[in-house]
Amino acid sequence: MTTSTTAPTTALRSTRRVVRLLAVIAFWLAVWQVAAVAVHHDLLLAAPGDVLARLGELVVTPGFWATVAHTLVRIVAGFVIGSVLGVAGAVLAAAARWAEALLTPLATVVRTMPVVSFIILVLIWADSTRLAMVISALMVAPVLYATALQGIRSRDRALLEMAAVFRVPLWRRVRAVDVPAVVPFLLAGARVAVGLAWKSGIAAEVIGLPQGSIGERLYQAKIWLSTADLFAWTVVIVVLSLLVERGVVALLARAGGDAPAASGIGGAP
Repeated sequence: MTTSTTAPTTALRSTRRVVRLLAVIAFWLAVWQVAAVAVHHDLLLAAPGDVLARLGELVVTPGFWATVAHTLVRIVAGFVIGSVLGVAGAVLAAAARWAEALLTPLATVVRTMPVVSFIILVLIWADSTRLAMVISALMVAPVLYATALQGIRSRDRALLEMAAVFRVPLWRRVRAVDVPAVVPFLLAGARVAVGLAWKSGIAAEVIGLPQGSIGERLYQAKIWLSTADLFAWTVVIVVLSLLVERGVVALLARAGGDAPAASGIGGAP
């Protein structure tokens, strides 16, 4: 009885969420359309229909997918590198005070410095093909460092002491105690970090103009005064960012859900 009642309730909630989302999208598209009609100048603000039509023209061209792949691979690679560096730095900082004393000020400086400063420095040191990846990694690392460190410090000390008393192997303690404690913080940090990776990565491409990138297409839209192209590529960026965010959140949620219950760390392997 409970199962048969729960299924329709879940389906109803999902339907309501979809309807709410569509209503919100329709509202803002209407606002956009009204603003475009009020401005009445395609050069200043393209209408949603014009942007959608231009996006349809771009999608069917082979160069579109090559451009998307070029930027997607580099920004995702930068996110992964930055995540690994941030989490590794947090583990080291939690284990040694001297490491925290060295890494925390560095993370603060990287997080607060203007992105354009890093972009110019990287362009001086390396070619533009790696620019988006390096900049994305630099923006992601401090965020994941701070959230991972906070998560490590939020672990249940009683569980850690119990693991030490029962001499639980390190790998098992990590899965049972550390991962469930840290994953919620990483989820929050990842949502912010993905957006930063895309914003900074695209900004780097617009300045560095690596051939075949989305940033280059945005710059060309500015040169050609094509507002429809500018909005079309912006829509692509938003969609890619949301897809990457959903993928990262799903992976982290699965990692946290797959961890065994902490209450069973003292049991048999």
